[in-house]
Amino acid sequence: MWRDRISVQSTPSGANSRNLSPLPRRSSSQLSPSPYNSRAGVTSRTSSTSLLATPNDSTTSLPGTARGISGSPLKQTSIQRPRPANIPDPLEVLNEIIGKENQTDKHVPQLSSVPERPGQLVEAIRFDGLSLEEFLEREDPAPRKKTRESDVNAQTVQQFEQERDKFQELHTSITGCDDVSKSVELYLNDFQNELGAVSAEIETLQSRSTQLNAMLENRRNVERLLGPAVEEISISPKAVRTIVEGPIDENWVRALNEIDSRTANIEAKAAASSNGYKAVEDVRPLLADVKTKAVQRIRDYLVSQIRAMRSPNINSQIIQQQRLVKFKDLYSYLSKVHPKLAGEISQAYINTMRWYYTSHFTRYLQALDKVKVYPPDRNEVLGGEPSTHRSGNMVPGGRAGSAVHDPFSLGRRIDVLRTGNLQALSSYLAEEDNTYHGIEVPFRNFNLALVDNVCAEYSFLTEFFSSKTFHQISRNAVEIFQQVFTLGQNQTKKLIEHTTDSLGVLMCVRLNQHSAFELQRRKVPVADSYVNGTNMQLWPRFQVIMDHHGDSLKRVGSNTGRSAVSALSIAGGDDLKQSSAPHFLTQRFGQLLHGILVLSSDAGDDEPVSNSLARLTAEFDSLLAKLSRNGTDAKRRERFLFNNYSLILTIISVCCCLCAWRTRANRKQDTQGKLAVEQKQHLEEMLKNSTSTKR
Repeated sequence: MWRDRISVQSTPSGANSRNLSPLPRRSSSQLSPSPYNSRAGVTSRTSSTSLLATPNDSTTSLPGTARGISGSPLKQTSIQRPRPANIPDPLEVLNEIIGKENQTDKHVPQLSSVPERPGQLVEAIRFDGLSLEEFLEREDPAPRKKTRESDVNAQTVQQFEQERDKFQELHTSITGCDDVSKSVELYLNDFQNELGAVSAEIETLQSRSTQLNAMLENRRNVERLLGPAVEEISISPKAVRTIVEGPIDENWVRALNEIDSRTANIEAKAAASSNGYKAVEDVRPLLADVKTKAVQRIRDYLVSQIRAMRSPNINSQIIQQQRLVKFKDLYSYLSKVHPKLAGEISQAYINTMRWYYTSHFTRYLQALDKVKVYPPDRNEVLGGEPSTHRSGNMVPGGRAGSAVHDPFSLGRRIDVLRTGNLQALSSYLAEEDNTYHGIEVPFRNFNLALVDNVCAEYSFLTEFFSSKTFHQISRNAVEIFQQVFTLGQNQTKKLIEHTTDSLGVLMCVRLNQHSAFELQRRKVPVADSYVNGTNMQLWPRFQVIMDHHGDSLKRVGSNTGRSAVSALSIAGGDDLKQSSAPHFLTQRFGQLLHGILVLSSDAGDDEPVSNSLARLTAEFDSLLAKLSRNGTDAKRRERFLFNNYSLILTIISVCCCLCAWRTRANRKQDTQGKLAVEQKQHLEEMLKNSTSTKR
């Protein structure tokens, strides 16, 4: 091909030629590539080497080389210098290449050296419809550019050879970076895929969240409408767990009240609806189970507390206040849910407390029996003989235990009624007491203890068994204390059965009245039957004793013999005829009358004291009249009556004033009682009669 011819006809190295271009001379490092080496696929190493081999020659360029870049035709624009003889005319060479014969010179010299065949040949050249001249003009810059690139490549190869290790390391680094980049690319691809999946999931969650928000709003609307109704028929799991497993305390009671209120609401809704609610039917079995469990636990708890009261030396009031009254709602719920079981537990409590109070009061009575009481004597009456009276007061064992006891004088015995101490004597102190007392001391202590326990028990029954009526509670309390009441009545009978201590019996009457007032103040009607029964024992005995006093005075008056009169005289023998001093029976009568009037200062008109005292006063007046007839003359008899009535009036006046001062009462006579006023009027009248007779 013609390209082979171009490669063979290269400029020989070593030929001296001059640059035909008028441009200034350039250095060898800036030589332009030869147009002969501008073929595609041909390296420029041979031409560039040949050019570099002649250092004295300047760069040779064809006339059209410099202008080929700008696309100008092959013509010489500068002044041509003479060409050496051994260098062919470039125009002829070009004409030969393109197939034109030189008209002037047919001889074309042979090139001294033929460049070697390029390693790669272009098999097909595309002219794109251009002529050869136009194709050369278009392709002209390429050879020069490639020549320049060949020179640069030559230098680059040399540099590469010098820095080969460095480039090898760079290649290794680039390969490693390539691998890392591939792994990063894979990771990024995976990450991108995962991001895509996450994005899809986020979109799904967002749509799900939108749906849930809509459902939540709908649910809130439904709850706002159905919430109150559902709340009324729902049961808290915490309350159920507390009822089933929790200890019985305040929280347990609150849970029970909650279950009770919910049960009432559910039953009310079930009764109001004819068709019924499905939710109510679902809850009812659970309510039944919870109710059954609550009843079982209440039963076990109450039975355990009632059983604890049977323990020895236990204080029932501690259990009542801390274990039962504190949880009084338990029995109320039990009586409402299971009345039969509530009645059985109530009866068990009544039986237990009846045994409890009976045993404790029996032991207390045994302790009170050890209290030393003045022994009864039937001769302790107004008309009794002094010697007999003194001998009758001897206590068992021969000791004069009653030497300081005067059955006709009230003295300090009134302090039992006026004391502010409302506590009963303890069993220990009763057993250790060695002093003698009247019958009113054991009577008072027993009744104080009885009233306190009756009031406490009645208060507990009213508070704990609040579901019962007051009539049922009173009946239960009477059932609990019935045996104790019997013990008290037996003790009263024992104390007053053989005694002639009228003041002691009357003091027991007043103590019994105080017990009745205390029960009324505390609004406890339980012991009314006991108080009335005690009164029915005391008043008849008091009247009997007063009748004994009157009978003794009658017996003295009926004995008109001398021995009897001298026995009752002050000096003995016939001194009664010689003296007008008051009789010693007057002193007895005055003290007894004073004691009865003091104890009856607040007595009512319906009491039998006035009648008994009127009979006794009449008998005493009759006795004084009979004794006065034994005098020698009328003046002595009148003086005797005056002295006796004056003594009686002085005793009751001074003592009544003293009692009025002690009680800080008013100084009017009405404050001393109606009965005292009547007796004073009677005595003043008797004094007036005796004085008028004397005058």
